[in-house]
Amino acid sequence: MALVAHIDSGKTTLTESILLKSSYLTTAGSVDTGSTITDFLPAERERGITIQSASIPVVWRNWTFNLIDTPGHADFGMEVESASRVVDGAVVLIDSVEGVEAQTKGVWRQLDRYGVGSRIMFLNKLDRPGASFRSSLVSLLSHRLHPKPMALALPIASFDINDYSKAEPGIQGLVDLVNWEVWKWNQDGDSVRHPLPTDANQLEKTGIFPENHPIIPYLVPARTALLDNLSMFSDDLMERLLALPSTPSAYLTVPPQDVIPHLRAATLRNDILPVLCGSAFKHIGTELLMDYVGALLPSPVDVIEKVPSAKAPLRVLAWKVSWDKRKGWMTFVRVYSGTLTRQSVIMNATRNHKERVSKLLLLYANQTEEVETLSFGSVGVILGLLHTRTGDTLMSTKRSEDDDYLRDIVPPPPVMSASVLPQSHSDLGPVQEALNSLSRTDPSVRIELQEGQILVHGLGALHLEIVESRLRDEWNVNFEFGKRMVSYREGPGPGNIDPKPGSWKTEMFGKPFTIDVDLDVRAFKEGEKGDPLWDGNVVLGPNGRPLPLADNFTDQDDPLACISRGISNALSSSPHSNFPLSNVHIQVNKWRYPSQAMPASTLAGASAYILREILRVAGMGPLMEPYIRMKVTVNEESLGKTMKDLTEHSAEVFDLAASSVGGADMDEDVAPYSEDGVYLPPEFLSPASSSSAARNSTASLRRSIHAVAPLSQMLNFSSRLRALSGGHGVFEMANAGFREVTEGRKLEILKEMGRA
Repeated sequence: MALVAHIDSGKTTLTESILLKSSYLTTAGSVDTGSTITDFLPAERERGITIQSASIPVVWRNWTFNLIDTPGHADFGMEVESASRVVDGAVVLIDSVEGVEAQTKGVWRQLDRYGVGSRIMFLNKLDRPGASFRSSLVSLLSHRLHPKPMALALPIASFDINDYSKAEPGIQGLVDLVNWEVWKWNQDGDSVRHPLPTDANQLEKTGIFPENHPIIPYLVPARTALLDNLSMFSDDLMERLLALPSTPSAYLTVPPQDVIPHLRAATLRNDILPVLCGSAFKHIGTELLMDYVGALLPSPVDVIEKVPSAKAPLRVLAWKVSWDKRKGWMTFVRVYSGTLTRQSVIMNATRNHKERVSKLLLLYANQTEEVETLSFGSVGVILGLLHTRTGDTLMSTKRSEDDDYLRDIVPPPPVMSASVLPQSHSDLGPVQEALNSLSRTDPSVRIELQEGQILVHGLGALHLEIVESRLRDEWNVNFEFGKRMVSYREGPGPGNIDPKPGSWKTEMFGKPFTIDVDLDVRAFKEGEKGDPLWDGNVVLGPNGRPLPLADNFTDQDDPLACISRGISNALSSSPHSNFPLSNVHIQVNKWRYPSQAMPASTLAGASAYILREILRVAGMGPLMEPYIRMKVTVNEESLGKTMKDLTEHSAEVFDLAASSVGGADMDEDVAPYSEDGVYLPPEFLSPASSSSAARNSTASLRRSIHAVAPLSQMLNFSSRLRALSGGHGVFEMANAGFREVTEGRKLEILKEMGRA
């Protein structure tokens, strides 16, 4: 299971709470003090953010979870990408003050992309002023995350009814609507459970709640709504409910063991989205969440058609590679069939290399435990693999032709780059070696040699900062980083593309040779989408199916592997602007070369030359630059100045809101999901959300600006916002893809890059 969310939603704090409640820790660490188990990198503890995903096996009741804590910042989206590929289910966190945010939707789409259908939503930070259980549920519908969020618990802000009238923020307990019991926490985060009566008339006489507590009238309607809504997805439960007598207490008599199987089945089918809540910082709701994770989320046997036997052929996916100064290369793997044994020899089927497994580890963040084997469903670490990269499939050496590859992990496209300048000539080799090692641990870092300089491409300014600090701290190399630049793209030109087969003339051993490669090249049609593996282009082989990248061919001397390498080289640098090309559709038809006289590798040079000539003749195409979605939050008095700065820097403002909960969504021009069939509790269950004090402190004086802007204009926005808002403004960014620029802007970019 993975914990995923927008930045600062409390994933690492929840991980610490889970480790504390599962008795792995005796005291929980804190993000603020840099004492958490999973954030162990120096940069993570210094900045108080998660940079890399960390895996920990957690034993809870009768279950064992492989828990993965992931980063929330969009600059480290590759870590979420790789974790999403191997998990069976996910817990998605929301800050109950902010509701659904930009990166919440980003990680939600990543889970969709890798088919992680079963999720539980945890509404965190209900102890904060302005937190709202109801508004957070509404934001799930407004932002179209799921049409059927289903509250399995209600928050109890306080057991003192005076706190409701004072609108005091807080959370002291939860009502578990499925098991029909109340959880009550004390100041130390310890809980006591109290069963609720199955007679509605006895609810006020339990002694759990003080007399006239405002939540009591809503308990029976909440459980009734839960069972009614769930029965829409289960005929058996529907029949069970129809057989009940028509009394107010009838639905309270349905035992939890009659509800949970239907709840689990609906969760596995993704018909519903179970919603829980609490405060990870105060350890409230953690135990209930883990109970439902075990009861509802899929185990490895639930996500495959047939459970493999212990003697099944070995199939393992390498989902992450990392470097440790003492242990060397550490390959994080998940076993999909068979049993992996230490000191065995396995085959990297993706790269056609044999690898030796020296040690197998279970990893508890940065603590390790050696094991002899890893069996089906296990997540662990292999030491000693030299060639394996993220996304590779590992198999036994005795594999058959029928063995299928596991699905690859696709890195997000880079949006920013910087030059790396070794301090002396003797530093060049170590710097290049360190960069290659770093790109192996983080595939979203791309290295390029362009006109004699080394360029490193990343997912944002923070990503490049972390790359810089890791090169210094982990590889101890001497270099300087140049100015950060945005990664632009060029589209195909408007000229006619010659449909005739292309030719490349060369000499070998003093003899002239001609190589023909027949390529059909065109610009994208309207609505056509690119392949992320090919950086937004589409490259098809002779069979009409997508052509794999050269590194993914088992035989590197395969003619198609060589052609793939040549096409990749040509697309990485336009003949007009040196920018990578995008929105190009290429079909490889056939090729001809004197195979007896020259190696197949010459096809790489030939296909690169022919494709560059085709693109050169077509002329220079439109330029595209990366855009970002922004949410800027400022005090009312700074709103005008901030809006002026944004519009002066080419931003398009599309929404102004008092808060982000239920706010507009720039990606969706469609209506929010309907509230029909969804139970929404009254707003006063979170008293601080409706208080005048909270409104004055959060909504009236704070305004959120939602905008989209070119990334190049926002590289120094942090310092500008600090000056405009007196240090009180905050902003968030998320990738919004590439857009074509105007002719005027195109000329500016070319001048800026020295191309005009």
